[in-house]
Amino acid sequence: MQSDSTPSQVAAVVFDLDGVLVDSESVWDEVRKRFTEENGGHWHEGAQRDMMGMSSVEWSRYVRHRLGVQMEPERISAKVSDRVAELYRERLPLLPGAVEAVRALAAKWPLGLASSSNRHVIDLVLEEAGIADAFRATVSSEEVGAGKPAPDVYLAAAERLHVEPSACVAIEDSTNGIRSAHAAGMAVIAVPNRDFPPDPEALELADASLDSLTELSPDLVLKSAA
Repeated sequence: MQSDSTPSQVAAVVFDLDGVLVDSESVWDEVRKRFTEENGGHWHEGAQRDMMGMSSVEWSRYVRHRLGVQMEPERISAKVSDRVAELYRERLPLLPGAVEAVRALAAKWPLGLASSSNRHVIDLVLEEAGIADAFRATVSSEEVGAGKPAPDVYLAAAERLHVEPSACVAIEDSTNGIRSAHAAGMAVIAVPNRDFPPDPEALELADASLDSLTELSPDLVLKSAA
């Protein structure tokens, strides 16, 4: 519930999922790499960075057309995301401060989530982490027109929260994610992914940058939107 004392310039906070709440980029990277190699494709070292922020529709097409896996994109998406979900059930790689940050901000503002992950993976992560109840709206980029860096997924999150995008603060880690939230008109707090750091040009678009979610606080959210 939004506090009466909360200044009006922030109406909601929208989190990314992968690389922000869960240390998942390496999981997706390894699963897609193994899947590609086991199904006759040809993996290359730039593939992970190319696919960061893509919707499941987009990256499954990439695996087919750029990496050479001769399988329908829908089947590629299902098989890869199901394997990621299996690994999360075995061990969910939550990042330090993730649950605490979500709870602290949920006490002040409605929360949304704008993710490139498949819908069933999003729901699984939030349930396993025990924070599903903290989010008023969650959006998968497979449910909108285009993945990050297009603004679609953030615009949809704001719409489902019934707030203007310009009144939202986004929490992001990647080049495409920062660009997506910025293009939607949101203030952005960057928590750069150490393994896949954002480009300096994208990081300059952020209104604040943190080393870890443990540094995220309501006061910092307000300052980023000022």
